[in-house]
Amino acid sequence: MTHDLLVTLRPLLTAEASAEAHASGTDPGDLEQEVWLRLLERLDSAGPPVDPQGWLRRTVRSEVRRSRRTTRLERPYDTEPTDHGAPGPEQLALAAARRRTLRDAVRRLPGRCPRLLEALLSPKDLTYREIAGELGMSQGSLGPERSRCLGCLRRLLTPEVAARGGRG
Repeated sequence: MTHDLLVTLRPLLTAEASAEAHASGTDPGDLEQEVWLRLLERLDSAGPPVDPQGWLRRTVRSEVRRSRRTTRLERPYDTEPTDHGAPGPEQLALAAARRRTLRDAVRRLPGRCPRLLEALLSPKDLTYREIAGELGMSQGSLGPERSRCLGCLRRLLTPEVAARGGRG
């Protein structure tokens, strides 16, 4: 029954929303969505309307009035809101995902590489001397070992980065 009601009302709603939306400065698609939402809320609480076409016309006009009131109350910014350079939620999530990918790849490296790169990535900002002492290796072999480990890491990450980049 609900499906039949939706199919029956769709053309009427499209026509009503198109006719009313432009006069109020509302997007017809937005207006249609609001009316569908009101209908679903009504079906959930009070059941289908007795006169569906009349209910739909009244609801479209009601939503247009509500939209006009909202538009009258909204005021544009005098200037653009400032962006203090703080990253938004999307940037934070992407950065966290990159860090996880890097840490996972570092853990999969062979030999001493995971410990060496973890020490290099440490927030403690250790010196080569401190890292060499921590890993029990000479300070002179740290550079070549780091270079080999970064090469391995690069080879590990290349397929992951290439696969992720090709989707977009």
